[in-house]
Amino acid sequence: MKTDVRFDSAGLQLAGHFYSPDDDAAGPRAAIVVSHPASGVKEQAAGLYAQRLTALGYATLTFDAAYQGESEGMPRGLEDPAHRVEDIKAAVSFLSAHGAVDPARIGVLGICASGGYALSAAATDHRIKAVATVSGVDVARQFRHGPDGTQAPAVIQGMLDAAATARTAEARGEGVGTFPIFPASGEEALAAGGQHAFEGWEYYCTERAQHPRSAKAFTWSSVDQLASFDAFRFIDLIAPRPILMVVGSKAVTSWMASEAYIAAREPKEVCWVEGASHVSLYDKDEHVTPAIARLDPFFRANLTAAVPD
Repeated sequence: MKTDVRFDSAGLQLAGHFYSPDDDAAGPRAAIVVSHPASGVKEQAAGLYAQRLTALGYATLTFDAAYQGESEGMPRGLEDPAHRVEDIKAAVSFLSAHGAVDPARIGVLGICASGGYALSAAATDHRIKAVATVSGVDVARQFRHGPDGTQAPAVIQGMLDAAATARTAEARGEGVGTFPIFPASGEEALAAGGQHAFEGWEYYCTERAQHPRSAKAFTWSSVDQLASFDAFRFIDLIAPRPILMVVGSKAVTSWMASEAYIAAREPKEVCWVEGASHVSLYDKDEHVTPAIARLDPFFRANLTAAVPD
């Protein structure tokens, strides 16, 4: 059963979906916050994973990040990493106070950029008992080094120049500057960033998974906030709580999961999904199903193993 909910995150109201199993099991349940990719909304990959996990007996919560989707916040399209981390903590607060949830059995699943945000949130929020990522990245590293880690340093410097110019223009009353996240066509995406960029364009900009509220542009002010963020800086603080990283064997972004894994302390685990790319783990059943098959026992074991069979 899906319920529309709203909750506060640092003074902004976030729009969410709370999913609860249809069975009549007594007592509060283990629950999982499922957080969406940087340009996504709760109805896309996060909603798919939330529904799959709810079918296995968990309560789940998805939400739109502040400044995006149906949630509050101006300017629209701001990707504020500090607020994204706060959004996850606010979602945990919502679940902690929910009558159907056992506050001692809350986990977090972050997809893509939310993988990094989830690790950052878990580092300092001890209410999070287990944290998992799917195609998890540190979006700040992606801006600085590119999705495959080979981006020339001049690229981020040029973007920071543009961000500085946009901030000055806004101060002069010329409006909020934004830049498109995706190319205008699949051909342009393929030419600019290869198969990874094409798959991102296809997911967000075609009938495959497009949604009218998913972000198609970010504010330039997002860039300088992201450039100095480090999602993995305090990952060692998560231990002894467990980490699971689900990564596609063909994901060009997998180097970031490797860096996170090295920095993390035990208990930690990587689950490689054979043949999966970064984006195919968002929605392709042949890759989502094995991801769920590992996420379920991970959460089942680490959220006190009390999820109804």
